Amino acid sequence: MGTINKVILIGRLGADPEDRVTGSGIHVSHFSIATNQFRTDGNGGTQKTTDWHRIVALGKTAELCNQYLRKGNLVCIEGSLRTRSWEKPPGEKHYTTEVIVTRVTFLDNRATNSAGREDLAEGRENSL
Repeated sequence: MGTINKVILIGRLGADPEDRVTGSGIHVSHFSIATNQFRTDGNGGTQKTTDWHRIVALGKTAELCNQYLRKGNLVCIEGSLRTRSWEKPPGEKHYTTEVIVTRVTFLDNRATNSAGREDLAEGRENSL
């Protein structure tokens, strides 16, 4: 049996996407989304927990995220997890885990284009 690395998240952007272009001309978009979980506490009430997820989109998907997504937009992100590490002097090791996007679906009307379509890439309705 093989392995699988697949993530599906629905959440809201915490800030506008950050755009950059690599030396080879590839667009990269970084942004974070928040997801909520509601748990029952011992007294019959509920507690809300918010988790923040670092998202990385590449290429045409990154360009469209930068163009249409804004802080507060509701999105569905499909992708895979990647953990990377780096060292800061003096030998301090840091880690981060990111979701590398394979598909983005805009779930807010605020992210639609003038034609009213949420689909902005490859002819797929409602997603990138």
